[in-house]
Amino acid sequence: MTDLAPITHPLLDRAGVRHGFFTRQGGVSQGLYAGLNVGVGSRDDPAAVAENRRRVAAWFGRQADDLATCYQVHSAIVRVAEGPWRGDRPEGDAVATTTPGVICGVLTADCAPVLICDPEGPFVAAVHAGWKGALHDVTHSAVQALEALGAQASRMVAVVGPCIGPESYEVGADFMDQFAHHDPGSERFFRPGAADDKRLFDLPGFVLWRLEQAGVGEAAWTGHDTCPDETRFYSNRRAYRRGEPDFGRLMSAISIS
Repeated sequence: MTDLAPITHPLLDRAGVRHGFFTRQGGVSQGLYAGLNVGVGSRDDPAAVAENRRRVAAWFGRQADDLATCYQVHSAIVRVAEGPWRGDRPEGDAVATTTPGVICGVLTADCAPVLICDPEGPFVAAVHAGWKGALHDVTHSAVQALEALGAQASRMVAVVGPCIGPESYEVGADFMDQFAHHDPGSERFFRPGAADDKRLFDLPGFVLWRLEQAGVGEAAWTGHDTCPDETRFYSNRRAYRRGEPDFGRLMSAISIS
C-alpha cells in the first residue's frame, strides 16, 4: 500500500474544504497495525506512527506539526486550534478552527468520526463520537464552539465517517435503557439482537439525530462499517473478538486551504 486513499463526501466537497476519512491504505505500519496507523497511544513502532501522520499531513499539503489532534477521553470537550499545537496534546474529543492550514483531526477504530463545515467562514471541526461522547452530545458541543467563532448551525454540513455499523454493534439491553433514560426517543436506534438480552445499536443513526437536534443544516453518513471490513479499516471490536492485544487507529481530518 503506497498511496493514501481517503474517503471524501459530496457534502464537504461542495463546501469547498479539504477533508478525508483515511483508511488503512498508504501506511508503513506492520503486523496487527499493517497500514496507516496514526495512533500515538497504540503499541505500534513510534517511528511508523510518526511517518503515517506525516503522510496524512502531506496529503493536505502541510507538515505533521499542522495536525491538531487531542488526547481523546470520550468527553464532550471541544478545543479551538488557533494555530498548530506544539508540545502535549490537550484532552478533548473535538477540534475546531477558523485558521487556514490547521488540520483538525480525530482518531477512531469503530467510534464515529464527524467532520463539520460552515462554508461561509469557512469554519471547520472534527469530532470523535464514541457512544459516551455521542450520549453526552459532543457533536452539539462542537456546533456550539463553531457558533461561538461566528458560524451558523443552519449553514453547516456534517458527515459521519466510517464507524461500527448497526449490523455489527451488539450491546446489552441495559445499554439501551441507559440511552432511553438520558434521551427519551433514542430507543428507535436499537433493535433486537441475537438473544433476548441483546440489542443492535445504530451509532451512526444516533449521531445523525444528534446533529439534527443541534440544528445542523445537512448531514449524512458515508455508509462504511469498520468492523467487518478488515482490508480498509481498523476495529476495536474486531480485535477484541479475536483476542488481539491492540489495534490501529484511523485518522479523519478537515482543513481550510
